[in-house]
Amino acid sequence: MPDLDYEYGTKAGRGSFWFHDSGGEQHVMQRSEERILTTHVGSLPRSSELTQLMFEHQEGHGDDDTLWGTVQKDVDAIVERQVAAGVAIPSDGEMGKPGFSNYLRYRLDGLGGETDPWVFTDLATVPELQAFYFEDEAAGHIHMPACEGELRYRGHEYVQRDIANLKAAMERHGVAEAFIPAASPGIIAYHMTNRHYPSYEEYLFAAAEAMREEYKAITDAGLLLQLDCPDIGCVAHTVGWMTPIVEKLGLRKFVELHIEALNHGVRGLPADQIRMHLCWANYEAPHQFDIPLSDVLEPVLKKALPNGILFEAANPRHEHEWEIFEDLKVPDEKVMIPGVIDTTTNYVEHPRLVAQRIERFARAIGRERVIAGSDCGFGTFVGFGAVFENVVWMKLDALAQGAAIASERLWSRTGSAA
Repeated sequence: MPDLDYEYGTKAGRGSFWFHDSGGEQHVMQRSEERILTTHVGSLPRSSELTQLMFEHQEGHGDDDTLWGTVQKDVDAIVERQVAAGVAIPSDGEMGKPGFSNYLRYRLDGLGGETDPWVFTDLATVPELQAFYFEDEAAGHIHMPACEGELRYRGHEYVQRDIANLKAAMERHGVAEAFIPAASPGIIAYHMTNRHYPSYEEYLFAAAEAMREEYKAITDAGLLLQLDCPDIGCVAHTVGWMTPIVEKLGLRKFVELHIEALNHGVRGLPADQIRMHLCWANYEAPHQFDIPLSDVLEPVLKKALPNGILFEAANPRHEHEWEIFEDLKVPDEKVMIPGVIDTTTNYVEHPRLVAQRIERFARAIGRERVIAGSDCGFGTFVGFGAVFENVVWMKLDALAQGAAIASERLWSRTGSAA
């Protein structure tokens, strides 16, 4: 690695943004104006103490005071550790959630019971892998609900706790900008069987309307909102309760319907304060049936309101797809956040490899509109993750080092184009 005079961490990194709080100061999404900024998809490994407390909470016999006190402590610790690793735009690690979507059991009236089973078609071709992923203790605690009544948001106390914990940690550790993930309307409809609404469309848009309260709370607090949208990428290789709807609409119309519902949920909210995460699900498997990135990204860039777009670009099934950006027109307002570290393998990417991945996108799209991210989260559900905790931090260190190398190549010492 060259001898660079870059400092890592949010305090040293200056991008194009105005931070604001609930007082309402104008906000502009960060861009990599002086160096390649870094972020990730959101979830991080929970401590063993928090994992056990969350399991007990899900089973209905935990002590809430102990749980939420531990969450507050762990959010502070996880933000501090992200800053130390050089993550410019950190998250709360989703410490206060049992998973990226099943947390809504506690925040939406109308959810209950258990959803119908669904399968990834690639895993069905390797049943040993399916058993590996879904037959351990953590998988047994996912408890994905179904829709059994009218959806209404009741998670105000939860989301305000998330916001307060993150903002306190930001202030304590000198963080200028951070994000909170939230489930998209589409992942609710995609994951959670409809047993109430007369049509799929009514269910989907009811989810968007209900979740709008969470989305608005996050943006009103001056934080970035990340909408997790694996429903858009996973539609082609999932079989479940929604399969007849997909077959009726066709892949393209299904994706466009989900984008329309997402737009409904964030209507009137600042697009510069919202980013969406696209993926093909966070598990190691063949992925031979994945829909191509171009089929996902083209309608998203054309129709979706959020200005930030995160997508997988490091895993061996999709890394080659950076080539589409040589011809794809990316709207000027969009900030692209490709994954340049994988979240399903314990290999630690060499910083030079990370830099190469970043530079491909920077040269095709423009360096200011590229932020370096991860393929997916490292702790999708509590206790559920392929990468060991120590390796997660090695990977995030490599992410920051690779971004510094790419920055040295893309900017000269005086700030002009390299």
